[in-house]
Amino acid sequence: MALPFWGLGADGGLKKNLPATAAATAGAPLGVDSLLAARQYAAATALLRRQVWGQQRASARALLQLAYAQQQLGHYPAALLYLGLAQARQPRLDTWRQQAALAARHRLVGYPTTWQQELRVRAQRYYYPGLQLLLAGAVLGAVGLGWRWRRTRPAAWLGYAGYLGVAGAYLLALAPAPVGLVARPGAVLMAGPGAGAAWLSTAAAGDRLLVLGHEDIWLRVRWQDRVAYVREADTFVIE
Repeated sequence: MALPFWGLGADGGLKKNLPATAAATAGAPLGVDSLLAARQYAAATALLRRQVWGQQRASARALLQLAYAQQQLGHYPAALLYLGLAQARQPRLDTWRQQAALAARHRLVGYPTTWQQELRVRAQRYYYPGLQLLLAGAVLGAVGLGWRWRRTRPAAWLGYAGYLGVAGAYLLALAPAPVGLVARPGAVLMAGPGAGAAWLSTAAAGDRLLVLGHEDIWLRVRWQDRVAYVREADTFVIE
């Protein structure tokens, strides 16, 4: 799987064989936890990347371990990528705070630290279980009303309509939105989807942009409270 993320190319040692000290102990290969404890971050990254990208086993724990290893190696854009992937898989407030702290250290944009954002992260942790409960309630309500539709009072129908309204608001307000992490330093932000549009700014590797849509090879994103366009090849979209 090709990784169009600039920060992942910084660790050239990942393409080499594991060092002898990290490759075996008493004839058995070391695990990820042992490699991290021994500060063998490049070797741990190689093992974890095989799990995540090669074997498609991207657990939240493996992604967080990758983020930690990349941060220790000084590859902060890749660390932000893996933190973002872990957050998308398993929303947690402490993971978000790690992203925000790392972004603030490198003066990156798109990582708000407001109480509204933290409240949203808390709510998203229970988004899918809550959505399942709401949908189950909607189905049961529809079955119950349909079963007794001749004897159902108008107030019951109004209550059911209100319930559907609440479920719809929950779905729209808390649905996870795709974000694009800038994958290359100096990615150009344009006012329109074309090379002839007005130039707005350049983004740093690791900047986080809310994705509003696609137009050909361009992503329509939210940048500093306005709409901008960035080449899709210059970003890594997390959905």
